[in-house]
Amino acid sequence: MCSALRSDRRDDAGLRLTIAGTANAIRRALAEMVTRPPLASLCPADRGTAEIVLAEILNNISEHAYGGRGGPIEICLLWEEMGIACTVIDTGAGMPHGQLPRGDLRVHPDAADLSEGGYGWFLIRSLTSDLRYLRQHNRNELSFRIVLGQ
Repeated sequence: MCSALRSDRRDDAGLRLTIAGTANAIRRALAEMVTRPPLASLCPADRGTAEIVLAEILNNISEHAYGGRGGPIEICLLWEEMGIACTVIDTGAGMPHGQLPRGDLRVHPDAADLSEGGYGWFLIRSLTSDLRYLRQHNRNELSFRIVLGQ
């Protein structure tokens, strides 16, 4: 297990970005986020976990909420004592039935049957805590915490 932070600096513990919900913008944003606080201060394992979770969430928004057409995505990351508090807001379509997907892990006996989709919510639920979804005023708000040192 790695130590949570490479340094004790807390003076720049938050990051707020607004990006276009396109594949290229998401790749650029992820590359930027891991080089800036609070993610840059994490050990490589925790930073990798944060990058996986954020990539899954941002790509889901791009593909499903915006249907591949893109749209604004607000991202707020804040260092807290036990992890990184995250909020992601978009104005795309809401979650089916107004609820987060369950994220059940589906077992495929034949590797040829594996599809691209279906594992993102399993990863998100496995690697986060305090996962909450709210839809109001035509906005989706997803909040969660990435627990350090898992």
